[in-house]
Amino acid sequence: MVLSPEDEPGFRHYEESLNREGHLLVARVLKSGVKFAIGSDMWFDYPGKTLGQATAIMFAAVRDLGMPPLEVIRAATSGAAELMGWQDRIGVIEAGKLADLVAVSGDPLQDITELERVQFVMKGGVVVKNDIR
Repeated sequence: MVLSPEDEPGFRHYEESLNREGHLLVARVLKSGVKFAIGSDMWFDYPGKTLGQATAIMFAAVRDLGMPPLEVIRAATSGAAELMGWQDRIGVIEAGKLADLVAVSGDPLQDITELERVQFVMKGGVVVKNDIR
């Protein structure tokens, strides 16, 4: 998606506001205990990136705003599944779920950007990518 010229100033204002105040929003969300999902509807902000790549980039951005990596991962998995009402199908590694998994070489709890370098993908129990060596 490309922003039209008339939409660009409003979007830039939104981005500037988020950059200034985003950490306050994240702190309020964490303190409140409200369910929080992470996904990406902002992929157009990353030219040349797929939706998945844009989402992975966003994980580090949310971490930079103050959300601990474990909470980022929960918000992108079980939290998102619950908020979509799909917790019976996705969101956790459990018998009877769809078996959509990714694996990385490092520890995303130590370095959330590991999720930008996915080495293994299983979708519905079928391996669709395996670059693990």
